[in-house]
Amino acid sequence: MHPLLEKQLAAGPVVTDGAWGTQLQERGLGSGEFPDQWNLTHPDKVGEVAAAYVQAGSQVILANTFGANRPRLAAHHLEAKAVEINRAGVQISKQAAGGKALVFASIGPSGKMLLAGEVTADELTAAFSEQAQALAAAGADALVVETMADLEEAKLAVVAAKLTGLPVVACMVFDSGKNKDRTMTGVTPEQAVAGLSAVGADVIGANCGQGIEGFVPICQRMRAVTTQPLWMKSNAGLPEMENGRVVYRTTPEAFAAVIPQLVAAGANFVGGCCGTSPAYIRAVVKTLGRG
Repeated sequence: MHPLLEKQLAAGPVVTDGAWGTQLQERGLGSGEFPDQWNLTHPDKVGEVAAAYVQAGSQVILANTFGANRPRLAAHHLEAKAVEINRAGVQISKQAAGGKALVFASIGPSGKMLLAGEVTADELTAAFSEQAQALAAAGADALVVETMADLEEAKLAVVAAKLTGLPVVACMVFDSGKNKDRTMTGVTPEQAVAGLSAVGADVIGANCGQGIEGFVPICQRMRAVTTQPLWMKSNAGLPEMENGRVVYRTTPEAFAAVIPQLVAAGANFVGGCCGTSPAYIRAVVKTLGRG
């Protein structure tokens, strides 16, 4: 195991952060605006989100770089600013962390379907390599390949990220199938563990896709086939529309109440995804007896 991860995990489960997109929306990010661009146009607002999670007790926070790969950036005519946006994202989170938390920079999917021929493996490799190298050069402590549905795309991203020498977390989205235990492309938790381990992921897990109760069996299934650290970040339930707004019904207290089950199932890193906020992280910290 990477020494950085060993040191972190020595004291028990590591508390990560919660959602970024919904937090930026609360600070004025408009519908159709590209969140990652805010690293350049509204760095103060992005920094507020990072700082709020550190204050809530997050030991690991992400960088606002989820969509900052060339294919996604190109859709917003921002591909020429790829390195600049990624660098700024890490710097903002590092400054907000102030040495109290580590910064694991986010690498999300390309938004293009490899299986459908919308993008080639070489194009994805180049895009993820560019992003990973920019994040590492900016001082990220680790990289998080997250919200992946296609195992082949995830593996390409992990290989690119590993070349930086930083620890790499790799997460899939299990939101499909009768029991919501497969990714959109049909990958099971066991297949994800096998594939991601084979390309060198240091930490494996799941994020997004469903509420925290559904993460317990997914975590159990992953733990049954690996001894590697597991990373679990669920949504605050499933999104619902209310008066034209997306809302999540799971409260911070109800969310945190499931954390002991998740830890018992084998989770080593716990936090939240869509719909969660610093209030959820505070509740998790309290539940773990650290508040």
